[in-house]
Amino acid sequence: MLALYGKPTSINVRKVLWLCAGLDLHVQHEPAPLPDMLATLNPNRQVPVLRDGDFVLWESNSICRYLATRGGREDLLPATAQARARVEQWMDWQASDLNSAWRHVFMARVRQHPDYPDDARAEASLAQWNRLMGVLDAQLATTDGHVAGNTFTLADIVLGLSTQRWHSTPGHKPVLPHLAAWFERLRQQPGFAEHVDNGVA
Repeated sequence: MLALYGKPTSINVRKVLWLCAGLDLHVQHEPAPLPDMLATLNPNRQVPVLRDGDFVLWESNSICRYLATRGGREDLLPATAQARARVEQWMDWQASDLNSAWRHVFMARVRQHPDYPDDARAEASLAQWNRLMGVLDAQLATTDGHVAGNTFTLADIVLGLSTQRWHSTPGHKPVLPHLAAWFERLRQQPGFAEHVDNGVA
């Protein structure tokens, strides 16, 4: 049996839950693992964590890759080297560049965390986030409807969650027409309303 550990408000847990909905894959979801249990599963003490029998895996994008491969879903993660690399390129960009950009403004304005004041650093964070969303918009202008080409892939899943968070964070946002049209297309995917555009930032 598959088990997924992590609260459903976590953006990284939600991307896995959205993928599971698309795979029509039953997973036992444990929203709040005990701290000692989490430390045993993941030395970083972070979620999500996936357990597949005796196999334990952490890092949300790695979990998504594993589940798509496990399910034989080459439409989501292609088998050919160049097509797969294109999908993984945008997944890695989401996990590194994009996540680093939004951290301060999101923590200040949505989580209202005391360590992240809503000051000039928050505005700088938003400006960098907006710039990178412009990069994504430019990419979508060159493809046939989705991030890595003309089909829905794991790149759309991870970046769809990031885009929903961008929409949900207060502040000035540029008009990005290709991004807006793509996000509307994502609404057609199973699990979108439940795990993406569900009122959680």
